[in-house]
Amino acid sequence: MAERGRAPGRAQGIAGTWPPRGAAAGGFAPASFDIWSNSPEKLREWVKAEAGAGRLLPWVPVAYGTGIALYFAAEREPVLSVAVATAIALCAAAFLLRRRRIFPLAVMIAGIAAGFATSTGRTALIGHGVLARPAYSVSLAGFVETRDIRERTDRFVLRVTKMDAPRLHMKLERVRLSVRKGTAPAVGSFVELKARLQPPLAPLRPGSYDFGRDVFFQGIGASGFVTGAIKSVEPPVEGDLSLRYAAFMQNLRDAIDARIRTTLDGDKRAIATALLTGRRDAITTPVNDAMFISGLGHVLSISGYHMAVVAGVVFFAIRALLALIPVLTVCFPIKKWAAAAALAAAAFYLLLSGAEVATQRSFYMTAVVLIAVLVDRRALTFRTLALAAMVVLALSPEALVHPSFQRSAHPVFPTI
Repeated sequence: MAERGRAPGRAQGIAGTWPPRGAAAGGFAPASFDIWSNSPEKLREWVKAEAGAGRLLPWVPVAYGTGIALYFAAEREPVLSVAVATAIALCAAAFLLRRRRIFPLAVMIAGIAAGFATSTGRTALIGHGVLARPAYSVSLAGFVETRDIRERTDRFVLRVTKMDAPRLHMKLERVRLSVRKGTAPAVGSFVELKARLQPPLAPLRPGSYDFGRDVFFQGIGASGFVTGAIKSVEPPVEGDLSLRYAAFMQNLRDAIDARIRTTLDGDKRAIATALLTGRRDAITTPVNDAMFISGLGHVLSISGYHMAVVAGVVFFAIRALLALIPVLTVCFPIKKWAAAAALAAAAFYLLLSGAEVATQRSFYMTAVVLIAVLVDRRALTFRTLALAAMVVLALSPEALVHPSFQRSAHPVFPTI
């Protein structure tokens, strides 16, 4: 706050103000800026500025996300054919109006329709059976897709190939089961077991977070726990490529965790494993609560900061090593080589960490920056954020209602 005073040898004036009071009338001052005067004209000026060259792109994912939000707010499931036909028609109309003054509005309307149609198609594509009431003593057989090592119990996802349950006339594609700690089967193995199944968890109160929606989009139709022994048997058919990939990545994460275990233990080991592989289940509850209470819980979620560190370190390390050889520095584009190596390292880190929503968004932004280096273009941060948001929402529209999408930060490479 400005205070009136007298400095030694100087005239009395206002201390701590800029610009001086005499010049304030000609600049920005509350008295000279009436937001309510000529509001229609000012609103048109603001809209015209935002719709100018190069400024419309960041608003496209906003409109696209608005269409996704409208889908999740709908009381009934929309008709897929109608949603897709409407989106195609509006996108075509926006293209035809690209030289008209109404083009920005047409793009926004087309973006809303496209987001709505994408969400409808995504739901129809992964539609599967969901358990409606508890089922007891269910015999299951299938492949183990994922495994989580938790503090007290372990958990795994079973891709069901055979299911036998009394008075249950439906087939579930995937179930998530809990077992005693240390007894979870290996990823990729084929097992037979008996389990007690429960429907996906419903919102605790109207309007609260819907965990059942998350497991639905993961293809999981029920959860529960194993009631007997788990028996590993020879599979009737060979696992597909996605199952072999999941087994390979899980073995790689286990190997990294085993290597960390030789030098660290307890929560130090768990935090190091979380930062490298994305597995946060081994962190004890007191430490996990302390990190979230202190505001450091986001550090455990692999997102922009982690991806920027990995890609940045690889980029500058490779470029520095190549710069030590004068022939390469003079005759070859070592900066592009370093960008390609950083892009490969970021992609590997994405796959190793489990490719969560925040990690995907960070990787897409990092990839845009590095690809811009490869093609001698400049990557603008705000456009990069818009492109990353569009890619994430196009591939996984359900990410819009997930906290990791709404709270994620973006990496910046100011020196590349």
